[in-house]
Amino acid sequence: MLKIIISTFFLVFVAELGDKTQITTMLLSAESDSKMAVFLGSSIALVCSSFVGVILGSILNKYIPPMVIQKTAAIAFIVIGTLLLFNKI
Repeated sequence: MLKIIISTFFLVFVAELGDKTQITTMLLSAESDSKMAVFLGSSIALVCSSFVGVILGSILNKYIPPMVIQKTAAIAFIVIGTLLLFNKI
């Protein structure tokens, strides 16, 4: 169990570095007088979104093989990245 916790921590931590969420949090922190409020709000939001991901992942896993979920997510990221690259979204 500890191995899963550590690997999940590092994967999520690295994935979150420099993404829109972190940049938004930095901007909110720069504009706010209460850094602790920004930290607590962003932390709670990350916990809630992680909870939703775990619940949806466990439900999807009952009906869809993990490899299909992984490939679908990869394709979605490529499509979203391409759209962002060409300013379509």
